[in-house]
Amino acid sequence: MNLLFRSLSGRAPVATQTSTADDDLLKLDALNVERDGVALLRDISMSLRRGRTLGLVGESGAGKSMLGRVLARTVPGGFAVRADVLRFGGIDLPSASAASHRALLGQRIAFIPQEPMSALDPTLTIGRQFALHLDRLGVPSGERRQRSIDALAEVLLHDPEGILTRYPFQLSGGMCQRVCIAMAFASNPDLVISDEATTALDVTTQRHVVELMRAMQAKRRTSVLFVTHDLGLALHACDDIAVLYAGDLVEVGEARQIVDMPRHPYTRALLRANPPLKGERVRVDPLNGHMPGFEEMGAIAGCRFAARCAYVSEPCQAAPIPMQTVDGVAVRCVLGGTLPEAAPRATLAVPSTMADAPFLILRGVGKRYAPVGGGGGLGIKGGRGAGKAPVLALSPLDLSIAPGEFVGVVGESGSGKSTLGRLVMGLETPSEGSILLDGEQLDASREMWRKRIDAIQMVFQDARAALNPRRRLGSIVTQPMESRTHMHVDRARRALDLLDEVGLAPEMVARFPAQLSGGQRQRVNIARALCDVPRLLVADEIVSGLDVSVQAQIMELLLALRESHKIALMLISHDLAVVRYLCTRVVVMQRGVVVEAGPTEAVLNDPQHPYTRSLIDAAPHIGPARVAPSSSAPHSL
Repeated sequence: MNLLFRSLSGRAPVATQTSTADDDLLKLDALNVERDGVALLRDISMSLRRGRTLGLVGESGAGKSMLGRVLARTVPGGFAVRADVLRFGGIDLPSASAASHRALLGQRIAFIPQEPMSALDPTLTIGRQFALHLDRLGVPSGERRQRSIDALAEVLLHDPEGILTRYPFQLSGGMCQRVCIAMAFASNPDLVISDEATTALDVTTQRHVVELMRAMQAKRRTSVLFVTHDLGLALHACDDIAVLYAGDLVEVGEARQIVDMPRHPYTRALLRANPPLKGERVRVDPLNGHMPGFEEMGAIAGCRFAARCAYVSEPCQAAPIPMQTVDGVAVRCVLGGTLPEAAPRATLAVPSTMADAPFLILRGVGKRYAPVGGGGGLGIKGGRGAGKAPVLALSPLDLSIAPGEFVGVVGESGSGKSTLGRLVMGLETPSEGSILLDGEQLDASREMWRKRIDAIQMVFQDARAALNPRRRLGSIVTQPMESRTHMHVDRARRALDLLDEVGLAPEMVARFPAQLSGGQRQRVNIARALCDVPRLLVADEIVSGLDVSVQAQIMELLLALRESHKIALMLISHDLAVVRYLCTRVVVMQRGVVVEAGPTEAVLNDPQHPYTRSLIDAAPHIGPARVAPSSSAPHSL
């Protein structure tokens, strides 16, 4: 990748590498996206060479996705795009006709969306959508079915022929994401823009997708813009990394250089907000404050990170900061790329084993589902599922949870993690076994249901879908009180207390969910679950897809709740670093079976099962590679 930077003072561009024009697939110079005199993207200049992967890293609102929208001509109305140069494959994009630009999209420029459920048509089967896509690419009708099957198999989707008959709502979010990835690569494009495409995937599938992109690059010299908030993933997936903050490129260079020696305070802050998967257990450093919104950007004359920077000085705020190159890394900072030595991160103690007796016990709990019938997988009686054996979702297991104990449940998609959580919460009924709360067996009676929801609350992964968009926050967080009339008099006070407990300002009590960031919505999700101070939180991928800064804040919040309320946690996650940071014990699941369990440090530092080792090896991490031991032994819960 060749990146050229035009400083805001108007000096000539400087280059991190030299390249020939023939190597430049994408070239931007002095790109600005503006409205009412405020630049949402400000002075972006870069060239992307063929066959290279550039990681665009930053928090939500940094401008990562907007860059893709510029290339797709889907910039929101009211914004103007200005650039000295905006060229793709020798084509001047601003002067290209609408028809010729549309011809590039899907054919030479492919997009992998962040939200696959929104990208796929819910009224059409996957096979029909794939066929329409291939038709647009000019694939003969007789070849489309096999091309679709091959593409789905390439992204590790089991039973690709069966998937062609299904609708998007019949697939998991991770499966839908893999369908979108398969469609993007079907045309053998020159450029793939991957917008957080691996966020919903487990670590092994995530690694396969990265390897797939690499293979496409080797075969076709495909270039990739890899949009992500995960610096660890960017290190392993990308040749180079560009760090964006509030529409500014603040640091760009080779991936390993950026991670090993960050030269901008924001890059360092992102790294320190990441929990380590390996090595010493240290506390994360959440970033204070928030990224400025569009309205705030217009009032900032200088560095847009200044309000959150530990090294801010008067020159930072006076005027725009020019980009300069130091040892091959381009950085936009008055410190010139030489940061003061950072204070050591505080040590995080290994959680102690709970001495209290378990209050929740699962004995031989398993779950089997009736086989899927015909009618495109809708379970129609007498269809393809007739006469088939039930599908095993969760093999019988034993598990106990004590007050204040944090238990991590990890594994690939389809391993049974969410099924286990839904059984504990009562959203599913066990096919066998029993669940005991304080020695009483939980059943479907109204009395037992009341006891269950008093003691157990679930925090869902998708906070946007879990919150009623028509309710204000004060009503949402106290929603559990609506079934208890004697408590209504305290509801307003309770709402303020809950918002304070999850770190939200009291004036937010009157806001609607649409007025919040993703991290704020997740805090509201947690606050509602805490309304009646449950004894156990079942958290299903609650930090997946969040910025590392927000993830750090939520992790610290959960640890504080453990200390203040002795709340227990069942954390369902594919992020092993987060599980290591929070959990006392870890349960590893594969295809509905517990294959390993034990104290978190013991399991992650000395895994005994090959599957556990494969998860650890596949997880992106910032430190050096670790060789896992090859021994194996039985486990116990």
